[in-house]
Amino acid sequence: MERHYFDYNATTPVSREVLEAMLPCFDQAYGNASSVHRFGQEARQKLEAARRQVAAALHCEPAEVVFLSGGTEADNLAVLGSQARHIVTTTVEHPAVLAACAQGEASYVRVGPDGIVDPDDIRRALRPDTGLVSVMHANNELGTVQPIAEIARIAREAGALFHSDGVQAVGKIPVDVAAVDLYSLTGHKFYGPKGAGALFVRKGVRLAPRSFGGHHERGLRAGTENVAGAVGLGRAAEWAAENLAAESERLRGLRDRLEASILDRIPGTHVNGHRTARTPNTSNIRFDGIDSEALLIALDLKGFAVSAGAACSSGAAEPSHVLTAIGLNREQARSSIRFSLGRYNTGEEVDALVEAVAASVAHLRRIAPL
Repeated sequence: MERHYFDYNATTPVSREVLEAMLPCFDQAYGNASSVHRFGQEARQKLEAARRQVAAALHCEPAEVVFLSGGTEADNLAVLGSQARHIVTTTVEHPAVLAACAQGEASYVRVGPDGIVDPDDIRRALRPDTGLVSVMHANNELGTVQPIAEIARIAREAGALFHSDGVQAVGKIPVDVAAVDLYSLTGHKFYGPKGAGALFVRKGVRLAPRSFGGHHERGLRAGTENVAGAVGLGRAAEWAAENLAAESERLRGLRDRLEASILDRIPGTHVNGHRTARTPNTSNIRFDGIDSEALLIALDLKGFAVSAGAACSSGAAEPSHVLTAIGLNREQARSSIRFSLGRYNTGEEVDALVEAVAASVAHLRRIAPL
């Protein structure tokens, strides 16, 4: 059976150019980047070249890029490393942020029905002891893009640091970290390897490390650097920056084609979240009277991979916290499917997906209505 992947927000395949960049790190430049001999220095050169690539994509200085194991570690380091007495965040953040905030005292600001937070609500949630504001750039389930530049100004005026989880933004929309203090990303969301991520830490921002045992990565991440992973992340960031405009336009066209076809052909369907202020590849659609898990399985049996929620929450009995946060009830939240498109999707695949969705929804509504 031919299989088609429409779950790029969960993870992406490693691209050919990324793989080619990484391979020499395993059999040629395999030294420890902290060693002073030639083997180590060759590894160090590759590590620092990757740092420059990531910095160029973020529009920051290379010294402000800290390599980590992924988005979760980056979010944890930003939130916990800030040592803020009080944190302001939103109800639609990734669990890596929400769980870290739960370790201390935090205020959780609600979003509107479109999934976007009102910056004035952030301002009202601030307290004299607020040390950090954390608002994601793009949502993993809805694709909605938050007004982070405006929120960052509010945080700065209050004397608080501002962190943004950019895991779902890098490679999909323009990113410039000029306004923020801390910004998280991970390679496997834009055709880099898993296990490689980074945190932008603005010069002058002080964080407490969360791991100990060495002075690697500005003293913020102890342990021998994953040179191959960093090289892959750097090359992925470089490709994304070079191809962002054209690829975003292509994906927006495919997504709109998918949405329009589903809404036109299948009654009782609705797009969740903001229709325009979102990443170009993401569509979250609600199917009245359908259990999303049943639809996911039906589509998988037809060769199509989609998602019923965030990958980190798959298998959870509770409905998506993001969908309930925008006002959906439990039944509506459990009737929603996320379609996330990527570099290797085509128009023909989209049309085939629409046919599979239409057939599956009609079948499920007959035999197993929610």
